[in-house]
Formats: sequence, C-alpha cells, structure tokens
Amino acid sequence: QVQLVESGGGLVQTGDSMRLSCTDSGRTFSTYAMGWFRQAPGKEREFVAAISWSGRDINYADAVKGRFTISRDNAKKTVYLQMNSLKPEDTALYYCASNSQGGVYFLKQFNTWGQGTQVTVSS
Repeated sequence: QVQLVESGGGLVQTGDSMRLSCTDSGRTFSTYAMGWFRQAPGKEREFVAAISWSGRDINYADAVKGRFTISRDNAKKTVYLQMNSLKPEDTALYYCASNSQGGVYFLKQFNTWGQGTQVTVSS
C-alpha cells in the first residue's frame, strides 16, 4: 500500500546545496512519521532526520544538525530533505522511510523504505 519514491540526488561540490524529495503513493501518508537514512560504502546505515505527521516533532542526527532541514507537505504526500553546506562525508545512498507508529525517536519502527537516491559530494 505504501510506496516511497525518492528523487533529487546527484553529484555536487563541497559547500553546495541540494534538496531530496520522497513521495508516497499510499493514502495514509499524513498519519505517518517520515524519516531519512543514508548508507555510505563500508559503513552501516545511519539515521539522518525524522519528522512526525504534524511536523511538530523533529529529530536530527548530530552530524547534520544546522545543515540539513527536514520538512513535509502532507497535501502532496511528500517529505523533503534540504541539505546545505554539503561535505564529502555526506556522500551516501539516501533512503526515505515511513513509520506508521508516528514516532521520530524509536528508529526501528521505520520499516517501509524507498529505493534510495545517490548523493555524491566531491572535494
């Protein structure tokens, strides 16, 4: 029922900005918490950011605080990740995920995943 599709990835330079989008084709998007995760070569998948359905509860990983902003537009069934001041260390495959429980802290509850979009930041 839930189908997540990410877009917006690509190749950028250090210091650049880009915005990722994730759209859900399902009908319950507005009640789900949404999150972004990433996985770089040789590293475990890591949490990036999450947002509750209302947008009032937000959780960021320390590595991206102050640089990344998560937001959502429930009318469009879309969650965004605005990434500023990008670093080579941000290079990874970025996934969006949904959490029907609605929380933004218990990350194991995010169990529906998109296919991922590649972000590459050159030095």
